[in-house]
Amino acid sequence: MIFEPLQSSPALYVTVVALLGLMVGSFLNVVIHRLPRMMEREWREQCSTIDGEGTPPATPYNLVIPRSACPSCGHMISAWENIPLISWLILRGRCAHCKTPISPRYPIVEALTGIISGYVAWRFGFGPTALAALLFTWALIALTFIDFDTQLLPDSITQPLIWLGLLLNLNGFFTSLNEALVGAVAGYLSLWSVYWLFKLATKKEGMGYGDFKLLAAIGAWLGWQMLPLVILLSSLVGAVVGISLILFAGHGRQIPIPFGPYLAGGGLIALLWGKQITQAYLGL
Repeated sequence: MIFEPLQSSPALYVTVVALLGLMVGSFLNVVIHRLPRMMEREWREQCSTIDGEGTPPATPYNLVIPRSACPSCGHMISAWENIPLISWLILRGRCAHCKTPISPRYPIVEALTGIISGYVAWRFGFGPTALAALLFTWALIALTFIDFDTQLLPDSITQPLIWLGLLLNLNGFFTSLNEALVGAVAGYLSLWSVYWLFKLATKKEGMGYGDFKLLAAIGAWLGWQMLPLVILLSSLVGAVVGISLILFAGHGRQIPIPFGPYLAGGGLIALLWGKQITQAYLGL
């Protein structure tokens, strides 16, 4: 069988998955850049329809069309210019046509996805559980960078993630179905409660509804037992980063800081080491 070499050689398996992660990271860059713009275009078309002006004709814009191009000169990105990591290094981080600098975040996302994918493959071994963990990881990476850029957590990612987690746990991939279902409900309601308590106390909104859905998705995948760990980790990291930005980077206190990336980070840590962390804590 085609998968026998991967199953019999852990080193080859991890290497192949890491390379796959690099390619997925390249696609995630497209998702991170285009999905918020697709949402904005859809919103504008809906507003235009409500206003009675009709939907204006628009050129197709999705994750496939149009082809990737340099935002400065419009140069279409060829296949050799789109090889994960390698193309950016060969081009020295510049457009092949106009020499405009290309953001280093593109290779960072690719490298990050490749490294984490390889570790996930090593952590879960060969099998369907590793594939499920990879899908969860890739979704968290996309949500992290979209939230950093736009302070949005798209329903088109978070909602399918909830349902997929529940479906996978029908067979107990990461936890039992009962624990996954309670995790989804508890994840949503916990942040929903914090949101309304904060709003009633301060008359301000402390977080968005996307955060509720993301924690619900994490609960659906990992079960309700992991939610305290995820909330604790994300709150600690978020507080440290937020205070550091205010003290050392001149970040205004009135400028909101997205919470989704810290939730995603807490979810990833819980996926990879949650049981060990919990057992170590209980052992203390």
